[in-house]
Amino acid sequence: MRNIPLVLCFPEYRQQAKRMAAAAGFPCNEVDIHHFPDGESRIRLPEKLPEQIIFCRSLYQPNGKLIELLLAVAAARRLGAKQITLVAPYLCYMRQDKAFHPGEAISQRIIGELLARQFDALITVDPHLHRVHNLQQAVPVERAITLSATGIMAVWLAKQSDNPLLIGPDEESVQWVAAIARHNRLDYCVASKERLGDRNVRVTLPDGNYAGRNIILVDDVASTGQTLEMAARELLRYKPVRISALVTHALFADDALQRLQRVGVEQIWSCDSIPHPTNHLQLAEVLAGAIKS
Repeated sequence: MRNIPLVLCFPEYRQQAKRMAAAAGFPCNEVDIHHFPDGESRIRLPEKLPEQIIFCRSLYQPNGKLIELLLAVAAARRLGAKQITLVAPYLCYMRQDKAFHPGEAISQRIIGELLARQFDALITVDPHLHRVHNLQQAVPVERAITLSATGIMAVWLAKQSDNPLLIGPDEESVQWVAAIARHNRLDYCVASKERLGDRNVRVTLPDGNYAGRNIILVDDVASTGQTLEMAARELLRYKPVRISALVTHALFADDALQRLQRVGVEQIWSCDSIPHPTNHLQLAEVLAGAIKS
């Protein structure tokens, strides 16, 4: 048993981690977490660990999760783990890769180096990288593996809709929308976005015939939902048959879902990288393939 890797999961991502472990053929145990009244966490792992450990935790709402991960990985090393991998289907703090204003912390670099000091390998899905295009530059671990959800998204889409028009709501979405379109030989285009603030964007559609089309907006991360909302609002004046949204990471803060529904987005499909009511696509097989390798 010492040579068989063990997956260690956390309560809020238990079901997804267990599906991944089952697909890989590895055992899975849950990390025991107790929260004290003052907000501190007590972490307890199994007493006997194999040399290879795979922690699986999605790092949405990350601040408390990061502290608990640090405690857990330190405990695993003390219990004899030699090779420790982090599977973080959603990887936090990847957006700020430079100081946009004087005095700002470059959080991507800080969190990336923090994780690299603790883990030997990192596996994630469609990280939201901008000027840094290589995951290992952001998180300098020995092995940094970026997986894409576009394959399973394309398969899912083929079962849901007949010849839709795919639209990326901003320039950053082009890699995802283009990959899905190539897989299914679909038409696609990409809008342009001007960011006016954290919750205020302007989206401009390219010239095209959107009337009577089944439109699917495709993006990697839906945080406030503003970009999708503004794209859908622009589309409404063309009177498409239907507007839907397909996203990898469903953060959907505050009233994002309600706002999208109000502008005519009828269906929203997301991957289970972040537990959310819109989850329809499971990443277990994709993640299992990576950890088995």
